[in-house]
Amino acid sequence: MTATPANPVLRRPGPSRRFCVAPMMDWTDRHYRFFARLISQHALLYTEMVTTGAVIHGDRSRFLGFNPAEQPLALQLGGSNPGELATCAALAEDAGFAEVNLNVGCPSDRVQNNMIGACLMAHPALVAQGVNAMHETCGLPVTVKHRIGINGHDSYAQLCDFVGQVHAAGCDTFIVHARIAILEGLSPKENRDIPPLRYDVVQQLKADFPQLEIILNGGLTDLDVMQEHLATLDGVMVGREAYHNPYLMADVDRRFFADPTPRPSRIEVLQALRPYIAAHLANGGAMNHVTRHILGLFQGLPGARHFRRQLSSALHRTDDPLGLYDELLADMMRRLEPRDCPVQQA
Repeated sequence: MTATPANPVLRRPGPSRRFCVAPMMDWTDRHYRFFARLISQHALLYTEMVTTGAVIHGDRSRFLGFNPAEQPLALQLGGSNPGELATCAALAEDAGFAEVNLNVGCPSDRVQNNMIGACLMAHPALVAQGVNAMHETCGLPVTVKHRIGINGHDSYAQLCDFVGQVHAAGCDTFIVHARIAILEGLSPKENRDIPPLRYDVVQQLKADFPQLEIILNGGLTDLDVMQEHLATLDGVMVGREAYHNPYLMADVDRRFFADPTPRPSRIEVLQALRPYIAAHLANGGAMNHVTRHILGLFQGLPGARHFRRQLSSALHRTDDPLGLYDELLADMMRRLEPRDCPVQQA
């Protein structure tokens, strides 16, 4: 049956999206994702955005490679050419990804010039063509991550038109960054902070499209607040907080996926990461490729500054990086040991 705006075909199989870690350039590489998976077994992880050109013409082992332990894992694509998107979606399926996601949210000048990212909010028919082409080529769920609008196209009616057209092409899952993007005058960093968050717009979108899976993104830092949003929305996507404060994810499996497995301690995470680091070093990699992603593991605890300093500065002065890691692991174990407190006399 052909999908039409009045009678779209729902195709929502795939991984649970109750809690997702956002795609973040230079951050959510394969090393971060392996580390994150040691903390949460169920969070849906996303790659950094990869352009269709890079996948088609570049090193596919680099752009499509991942450790099976990272699953469930989604590939985020940047592009607008339907044929290229279809080719990349087929390659994503062959590589074993659980989902393919189209970036319609990045506001940088570089991607705008190539018709990638948030500028596509002004071209819903083109996005719909890309989504349809991907569906025709692969059996993976195809999702779209987008803003609530861009400057010049920021009315709620235009947002509904965008979602309606893309849904009719076969997309059931929309990950909505609850800010508009201002494409002229603001940097990508400023576009993550300056336009105000409008969670009410995302809530209204879910009310008007109840059949769709709507995932909320933008400014989420507190698990209690996220659970409140899940009363009306289908999932949450967390970006910077999951990177800078990764142990936030330690409670995700229990609270969002009803998994009673005890959460790993921070020390257990470091111990589980050690063989991965050793293998990376044996293959000619540098330890900071991995450890740059774990600097926030002890955020808010005694020794957190020492932990960051050792991994970011002392690491560059040693000829035995794995030995330094072992010393730091033992040091953090001592720092976190429970200590008896003297009983105060009345």
